[in-house]
Amino acid sequence: MRELIESRNARIAVIGLGYIGLPTAIMFASAGFEVTGFEVREEVVERLKNGTSHIAEPGIEDLLGEAIESGRLNPTSNPEDIRDRDVYVVCVQTPLGDDGTPDLSYLESAVKTAAKAMKKGSLIIIESTVPPLTTLKMAGLIEELTGLKRGDDFYMVHAPERVMPGRIFKELVYNSRIFGGVTPESAELAELLYRSFVKGQTFKTSSTVSEVVKLMENTFRDVNIALANEFAFLAHQYGIDVFEAIELANTHPRVRIHTPGIGVGGHCLPKDPHLLVWPAKEDFGLIKLAREINDSMPLFTKDLLFEALKTLNIPPEEAKVAVFGIAYKGDSDDTRNSPALTFVEGIREDVAEVRTYDPLVPGTSRSIEEAAEGSDAVVIATDHSAFKSLNWEELGKLMRTRILIDGRHVVENPPRGFLFKGVGRGEY
Repeated sequence: MRELIESRNARIAVIGLGYIGLPTAIMFASAGFEVTGFEVREEVVERLKNGTSHIAEPGIEDLLGEAIESGRLNPTSNPEDIRDRDVYVVCVQTPLGDDGTPDLSYLESAVKTAAKAMKKGSLIIIESTVPPLTTLKMAGLIEELTGLKRGDDFYMVHAPERVMPGRIFKELVYNSRIFGGVTPESAELAELLYRSFVKGQTFKTSSTVSEVVKLMENTFRDVNIALANEFAFLAHQYGIDVFEAIELANTHPRVRIHTPGIGVGGHCLPKDPHLLVWPAKEDFGLIKLAREINDSMPLFTKDLLFEALKTLNIPPEEAKVAVFGIAYKGDSDDTRNSPALTFVEGIREDVAEVRTYDPLVPGTSRSIEEAAEGSDAVVIATDHSAFKSLNWEELGKLMRTRILIDGRHVVENPPRGFLFKGVGRGEY
């Protein structure tokens, strides 16, 4: 295996061509490997074969086109096309179920697909974020299905992705990576493989440590965002701008407060704290409380909107509201677990009309002017760059009533003629 990797002759199958799997497949193909991308969604496969990406990410169309044209990346929905590969990289979702517990059905299905296709000596890498001990369980599943033995007949690794939408290709190269092997040799082989394009630091550990590290990283961010949101609550009580206070507090050499806002979204932060504590035998209050605080932020933003409507004597059931931004993160089309969507659903039954506009998300209003026309309030729910230079005077002329609610600290100086409220902006 080592020789195959070093010579770029290892044949790789990437299972799951979503926000992580597709860029990862492209990077391996760009590094000179023969890569087969397996995806169950046939419509996605057809788009990719034509060199068209189904996800928005800077640079992806050019890199995808080059990989497809070179013949080194071949998308497929046929599991027979990934038989007898040297490496299988699993990049599938691990969402929470309706009851709040991890849904590992996609992962188990992907691992079973790899088990049916793999040969003796294959390296299986799980990039998906998973609860602690999951990689060991998946290794056991492969042993049960194939009769092969981990460490002797196949290699198993957890190698968590550590990238941010909008910066994926840069961070795939320059971010540090962790390779958690079921055996030490497994981690060494995975490190050697990813060194074909990774220029950041690399670290080898056990699979369970790797799983916990990934979950700790996002739980740290989630807890600190919750603290920032509590600071925002206090700012409203004390009549100050929390962002000014945070900026000043962060001048301290050992303080780095996060940014409050309408809520936390994406595929990681809303679920990873749950994954971290799910297998644990004891309850952990701080982590769960942080989740509750961050989940409450769309409701807090709704309260700001309804306070503004009350101030201007507008019954909520008569109000028309325009929501700017549906993606969970600025300059991304990713709507997974978006607090903007939670906010929209939270007000839909209480107001006369909700319109949405997102320049990167299909299915919203055709233009920002169309969304604002005749509205009583605009709510900024995503910090897209395009929203930071809006002409509020002109937009205000289109509106029936000038209320502006900023859930993402996009508006530095509230525009004249608007009733303005923002998360953490307690002085207005």
